Amino acid sequence: MDLTEFRLSPAPLPPELLDLPDDLLERSASDGTIEENFEEELARAPEVYAEIASSLDESFAELNGTGLIEVVGDDEVGRRIIVVSACRLPPSKDLHPDKLLTYLMFTLDKYVEQDYSVVYFHCGLTSKNKPPLSWLWRAYKAFDRKYKKNLKALYLVHPTNFIRIVWQMLKPAISVKFGRKMMYVNYLHELQQYLNLEKLCIPDAVLEYDKLLLSKNPRAAEMARQNTEPVEKAPAPTEVPAPLKDSLSPPPTQQFGVSLQFIKENNVNMVGSIPPVVRQCVEFLSQPDALETEGLFRRSANISVTKELQRSCNRGEPVRFRNDPHNAAVLLKTFLRDLEEPLMTFDLYDEILKFQTWSNRDKPRQVKILILERLPLDNYKLLKYIIQFLWKVQDRSCLNKMTSSNLAVVFGPNLAWPPNGQMSLQAIVPINAFTDFLLENQESIFII
Repeated sequence: MDLTEFRLSPAPLPPELLDLPDDLLERSASDGTIEENFEEELARAPEVYAEIASSLDESFAELNGTGLIEVVGDDEVGRRIIVVSACRLPPSKDLHPDKLLTYLMFTLDKYVEQDYSVVYFHCGLTSKNKPPLSWLWRAYKAFDRKYKKNLKALYLVHPTNFIRIVWQMLKPAISVKFGRKMMYVNYLHELQQYLNLEKLCIPDAVLEYDKLLLSKNPRAAEMARQNTEPVEKAPAPTEVPAPLKDSLSPPPTQQFGVSLQFIKENNVNMVGSIPPVVRQCVEFLSQPDALETEGLFRRSANISVTKELQRSCNRGEPVRFRNDPHNAAVLLKTFLRDLEEPLMTFDLYDEILKFQTWSNRDKPRQVKILILERLPLDNYKLLKYIIQFLWKVQDRSCLNKMTSSNLAVVFGPNLAWPPNGQMSLQAIVPINAFTDFLLENQESIFII
């Protein structure tokens, strides 16, 4: 292969690297800034994907069912987590590389408008399913600034020497800023310090490969054992002595990781059905300067600051947002995401997924049945409070660039998720469309 197409001048690659696509995700970078064309980049609303989803789903049928790309919720600071598993990539003979590129771009289009992270499991990429190296370069050029801007971290799990060599070869053409975002992760237990592994839908092949690597490295195996031992040896709830149970119960002021019912029954600062942390976040964000912040709810916050704010809330202390609207925005999303049960409840999840099958004529009636008749009263009051606040946010979209559709992309997955916590790509579109409908029609839906 003529390497002049790469416009690089390193030493020639060995033959076994000439068709290596191991770096197929290392094309996205982010500096976290907001561009002048921010509003244009946010223009593609959830309903756009709804209109073309059926035809594209049919076109991508062989990929949609593979689990090649999964969206597994948000991390601790509100960044969407996208998992790509090379072991689930179909054989190259069954999949044209250009179709793979189109599928990757179409899938990422739904999430790149907000801060996000990518976890790439390299295990399972073989000579049978890897695209050619020339495709890798085309993919890099295809993933333009739109895809690179909001990527905050790329975790490359189980990297091989091939990946490291190709990375060094392509490094002259890659942004320096991207290099700061990409992290090699040699073992799964190393990833635990960044993300909750239980959320990641890790393929069995990756788990087995990790065990194989650990069996060859006793020191790494010992570190992995130390990381997992507290979880494995934790006593089951039935084994906790009665006197100890009370000391393990959340304090009355706890707001994160508990139910709405717990907060209502225990928190003395509760006003009506609105938890104190939600009220404090909304009141802070309702100030004109905060409400008009460009990209509000799109940006992540410093994880240490977010953790400290959570601890303050759980101790019942007033929250100090350090005059940063993004701190309050992330804390509000984190509260919703950490509820024991989603605000829209598990019982309504399957019904929400049917939203796009309802006719436009039936949607108002069906949504009102879910919201007014089937949603618990406390959930209803809190949902109404949040949706009416978000209406104020989208009303200033000329300044903050957050339309109802953009807010739906952010809040939809934080209002509804399945009991197992793992949301499929196919579920994202109806959930976002349902949330957008709530925002657009809040005056007629929330009547009490």
